[in-house]
Amino acid sequence: MSKLAVNLSMIFTEVPLIERFALAHQHGFKHVEIQFPYELSIQDIQTQLEHHQLTLCLINVPAGDLMQGGNGLAGIPGKELEFHHALLKAIEYATSLQVSSINILAGKQPLDADLLPCLNTLSSNLKLACHLCTEHNIQPVFEMINGTDMPRFLVQNIAQAQEMLEAVQHPALKMQYDCYHMAMMGENILAALQENLEWIGHIQFADCPGRHEPDTAQINYAEIFQWLAQSPYTGYIAAEYKPQVDSNQSFAWKNKYFTDHSQI
Repeated sequence: MSKLAVNLSMIFTEVPLIERFALAHQHGFKHVEIQFPYELSIQDIQTQLEHHQLTLCLINVPAGDLMQGGNGLAGIPGKELEFHHALLKAIEYATSLQVSSINILAGKQPLDADLLPCLNTLSSNLKLACHLCTEHNIQPVFEMINGTDMPRFLVQNIAQAQEMLEAVQHPALKMQYDCYHMAMMGENILAALQENLEWIGHIQFADCPGRHEPDTAQINYAEIFQWLAQSPYTGYIAAEYKPQVDSNQSFAWKNKYFTDHSQI
């Protein structure tokens, strides 16, 4: 049985991050994820999690300048030491807060760099992540991001992710499967989930186009959620969308598709 989570970096943004834990609890969530939690101290996050009876299930490794339009860290030749330090910071947060997974963002191919050295750098850094994460019983995952929203991203589709898994050759490494990004890449979401489930360690969802809550665009989440509920997948499925309305008014999908409270 999968477990439902809410992303505190994209939802409840009407209030500061420190106040979003309470809102997640008020809406009945037991699990949360945060893209980059590092603006808050470990102790502040721990206090919020304990007070609101929440589990933090996923965080990202710091990604350098990626979210500000730069190339990032993990797949950038010459930034291996910076990535190592970022990885250690993520592991510090994850071990202290009992986070089960950390996500590694590959980064973008620099305009002045060849693709193969970037992929080799990414492979080496993912191997390092697997080694260090498994020492702490943390699941390492990496994400495919569509090339429209983030041009030159090094891993944009399932085929490229499969190639990277083959290059890394470590059983701990899994894909983070974001339904929105894969819909943007033209993937059949349900078929891709069915065909790749054994290599998927974490799932995120938003509708497409628009990246809003389910049932606002074209993805058939009724069949996706129904299949996941009956599948062998036992990981997290996380709402990671840009609310089309106020965050507090964006959860019609939750009442519609997640009436089984064992999943929440």
